[in-house]
Amino acid sequence: MNLSDPDHPHRAAKSDKKNNPYFCRLMSQLLRQTLILLLGGWFLMGSVPSVWAIEHSFVADAVRRVAPAVVRIDTERTVERQPFDPTLIDPLLRDLLGDPARGPERERGQGSGVVIDTEGLVLTNAHVVDRVETVSVTLADGEQLDGQVVGIDQVTDLALVRLDGKTLPPQAPLGDSEVMEVGDWAIALGTPFGLERTVTLGIVSSLHRNINSLGFSDKRLELIQTDAAINPGNSGGPLVNGEGEVIGINTLVRSGPGAGLGFAIPINLARGVADQLVQKGEVVHPYIGLQLVALTPRIAREHNQDPNALVELPERRGALVQSVLPEGPAEKAGLRRGDLVIGVRDQTVLDPQQLLEVVDGSPLGGQLQLKLLRNGKELNLSVKPAPLPGLS
Repeated sequence: MNLSDPDHPHRAAKSDKKNNPYFCRLMSQLLRQTLILLLGGWFLMGSVPSVWAIEHSFVADAVRRVAPAVVRIDTERTVERQPFDPTLIDPLLRDLLGDPARGPERERGQGSGVVIDTEGLVLTNAHVVDRVETVSVTLADGEQLDGQVVGIDQVTDLALVRLDGKTLPPQAPLGDSEVMEVGDWAIALGTPFGLERTVTLGIVSSLHRNINSLGFSDKRLELIQTDAAINPGNSGGPLVNGEGEVIGINTLVRSGPGAGLGFAIPINLARGVADQLVQKGEVVHPYIGLQLVALTPRIAREHNQDPNALVELPERRGALVQSVLPEGPAEKAGLRRGDLVIGVRDQTVLDPQQLLEVVDGSPLGGQLQLKLLRNGKELNLSVKPAPLPGLS
């Protein structure tokens, strides 16, 4: 309440205006002291208000775990120049440019890799270090070390390189590729186009993608498909889950129609290959010498309705023998072109991939029991898997 003098109605108001600056200074000091006390309490308690805290994404946390183990691999090898007839060069161009260079030349390549143990073993792709003469490895901190190729497996496109150095980088945490599901996060790391420490984010688009369906008939593995960007130079780098664990080794990317689809080798397969390369220097793949195609009832019906068909196919699912490799285990066991494999080791065979998986896990020289249809009759044959030739 304002008790002003009735004879001087503005006297009290003037007094309030004189006191206002003092009141403002007092409140300002109180506010400053309150803020100081609050901030001091927060720091003593070891916490900072959330409005000032920097929140990083799970991607940053995952990358922080694995990035120190990701390396760049530079290679060199000598290649022979393609022979060229100098008489085909226009005389004017020869005068301007001189005669074409002859003899061998140095070819440089680049890829990525990931350290998988404390002894400096780097897992990468076979096509990154195949037939190279020198290997230089650049660590995450910029240090360069020489590398020695321990072994290469062309069938799975995996290779192992050992680092030469006293101070070695940390190993990457390895995950379990078998527990991954479609839709899980996928993070690709590597050196695409020479750009080091590049990270891209996507999801697992598909699992168990047969590499043969991508046009690679000389390979034998199933891949993880992802939409995380994988480009030239990413080969051999890790594909990581949301927890920062390696779940795959980046190996190829689809170009042309369907570009943007990347593929990685599951880390569980890569571990087994790496173990064999360390122990034996090579990976032995069993084979029986058959070229197979999938047969379904619909395909069989369409074939049987053709008046020019030479044989009648059984209208059921299985692995149809398209050809038999001469002198191979299957030919020695009596298999023929046109046989339909419908079982192996008491398991039903619905497509060639099922049979190939059993063969790949079979011991060399052991008996592999096959059930097949030939001319409408069931037969049981025994075949001995042998080492896949042409890999050494």
